[in-house]
Amino acid sequence: MIELTEQQRLELAAPEPVAIDPQTQETYVLVRKAVYERIKNLLYDDGEWTDAELRLRLAQSAAANGWDEPEMDEYDHYDANRAKQCP
Repeated sequence: MIELTEQQRLELAAPEPVAIDPQTQETYVLVRKAVYERIKNLLYDDGEWTDAELRLRLAQSAAANGWDEPEMDEYDHYDANRAKQCP
């Protein structure tokens, strides 16, 4: 736990209080615990994923990593093309 200085306490009174890590320059938005408790379930769901959710996540991951680009079609037919080249 961190005890606030007077300057930090005053910063918390701002509409959107922020804290900056001086080593990394990372910026953090601070919220009261009561607010965090209300919104945390909106931000994170630790329940089991359905098959549809898993398929969606896999598709999003593949797309983000370039697997849906036209150049990757070669991999879909790799075994058949290889068999033709090396009888």
